[in-house]
Amino acid sequence: MKAMRETFDHELDQLHVRFAEMGMLVSEAIFRAVKAFIDHDKKLANQVIERDLAINQCETDLEKMTLELIALYQPVTSDLREVITILKASSDIERIGDHAVSLSRATIKMKGTYRIAEIEVEIAKMGHHAYQMFEAVLDAYVKRNLQQALEIAQQDLFLDHELAKIRQRSVEIMQVDQQSVVSGSYYTLVATYLERIGDYVTNLCEWIVFLKKGEIVELNPGRNDDLQE
Repeated sequence: MKAMRETFDHELDQLHVRFAEMGMLVSEAIFRAVKAFIDHDKKLANQVIERDLAINQCETDLEKMTLELIALYQPVTSDLREVITILKASSDIERIGDHAVSLSRATIKMKGTYRIAEIEVEIAKMGHHAYQMFEAVLDAYVKRNLQQALEIAQQDLFLDHELAKIRQRSVEIMQVDQQSVVSGSYYTLVATYLERIGDYVTNLCEWIVFLKKGEIVELNPGRNDDLQE
């Protein structure tokens, strides 16, 4: 029994290592995708797209590893929650990587199009905010910090607000300036990708709640009082 426990703990450690590797890859993807958009850097955007295969492979590896752990060791209580959290969270992290790729593709397609400085400033704010949210949720996961996770989920409101503002301003500009129609449409898409990253970060916060308390929740700002530690 002791030997089996030691083997399980070792394999769980390997699971955590692979999960951390995936988190770092996606963090880098968000950072590079946002930078590529701000700098109009087609080469950097292509690098994000090319490196997405490594992120996809991480998700595949983690799915296989978690299912094997469940099948071989039949973990219960906190051990099972830990394995399930990684299985579910890795899927959300992979989707964040997909949105970084979508942002990079938009950057490439926008190369040479008419640019609107005031909207690009707002998108840069969104990009930095989304990146910081993701970095913070990885830290909250490592520390198993429930309060931090709840606070991060509330920060998604900023991205929701910015998306609405960029949509409205893009339409206003497109209505009076025909040369802005193509770029205005892309700005709305890009802002949507960044807002979706925030949504998936909120999902990760929910998995931290599950890890800590064993509860499936939907985090909505202002409705977290019953989850305080």
